[in-house]
Amino acid sequence: MSTIVDARLPPMSDSLNHFDAEGRAVMVDVGAKPETQRRARALGRISMQPATLARIRAGTMDKGDVIGIARIAAIQAAKRTAELIPLCHPLPLTRVEAAFEFDDAGSSVSCEVVAETIGRTGVEMEALVAVSAGLLTIYDMCKAIDRGMTLSNIGLVEKSGGRSGHYLRETPGGTGRG
Repeated sequence: MSTIVDARLPPMSDSLNHFDAEGRAVMVDVGAKPETQRRARALGRISMQPATLARIRAGTMDKGDVIGIARIAAIQAAKRTAELIPLCHPLPLTRVEAAFEFDDAGSSVSCEVVAETIGRTGVEMEALVAVSAGLLTIYDMCKAIDRGMTLSNIGLVEKSGGRSGHYLRETPGGTGRG
């Protein structure tokens, strides 16, 4: 059987472990890795018109409690990440917390998610997918009055556990918030 290699793939390196020696996508074998406490924190933001933010804050959107529904969407998304991201391992999450913060000056809402597990692989993707789903839910619930909302700055803020240890994103003006 001949092997077809996609010339568009980047050269193989030790850091791209989702590809085999022939450049084919594979699910990483984590069977030999020890189970450790794993934690990831991700953050993102949705910007909107001030009137939209005021209605979310006041709880007067026609579809109901925007932040409450976005929180449930974020938690549910973390639990289903392996169904959405093809090479993610399904994880037994031990904790998912989604918090939302209003920024009147920036006319935006930020979403911060912390995901935790005890396992052989990290929970970065679960935290990132959860933030994305929480913000997208806000968009969905408010798009009738503000189609110009913009999601931005979705990223990993911190992770701990596993072989690579602790990571904390440095941001201008401090750490952790970005």
